[in-house]
Amino acid sequence: MRHSVEIAVKNRIIDHGRGWCFTPMHFSDLGSDPSIRKALSLLQKQNFIRRLAQGIYDYPIMHDLLGIIPPDLNEVAKAIAEKNGVQIQPAGAHAANLVGLSNQVPGRIVFLTEGPSRTVKIENQKIVFKKTTKKIMSSAGTKEGLLIQAMKNLGKDHIDQITRARIAEFLKNSNEKEIRDNMKFAPAWMRVIVFEIIGLKP
Repeated sequence: MRHSVEIAVKNRIIDHGRGWCFTPMHFSDLGSDPSIRKALSLLQKQNFIRRLAQGIYDYPIMHDLLGIIPPDLNEVAKAIAEKNGVQIQPAGAHAANLVGLSNQVPGRIVFLTEGPSRTVKIENQKIVFKKTTKKIMSSAGTKEGLLIQAMKNLGKDHIDQITRARIAEFLKNSNEKEIRDNMKFAPAWMRVIVFEIIGLKP
């Protein structure tokens, strides 16, 4: 029985492909919690998977020259959020970097969440989860939600013509309804700038 659980867990990991981050919860339909944890422990000992932190693993990407590639912290954060049943929203310099409004690569990446605040250390980097309001999380997981946090990081006085062009490029595939719905809780100055850039009436 235990061996069959291990095979089922391993097959699911292979199906998701290299780079996938996961927790024991992602296999809860395959067996009991102790059997899942035992399977993951055995796969880790075989160097098939990598343990990143307590209860967090990945199926590492292998590079011919560089060897094992560090985990994608966005994927790690997503796995933690799924485990805890909460939404997350990239914020700060991390959001600005994802949108393309900044080239700064932050030493720690910040996510807003309706769940509790906590910091998770992965190798030499930190993922910071900051508790915020339901209103701010209303657009979480959308392009506009990401843009709101990116613009907030830059500040009203730093939205120049280059930044405006990048915002236009970022939103080029979003429709008017999505933009209006997801920007409605953004600060007024942001809505004015975004609507102006894409030619919408306030």
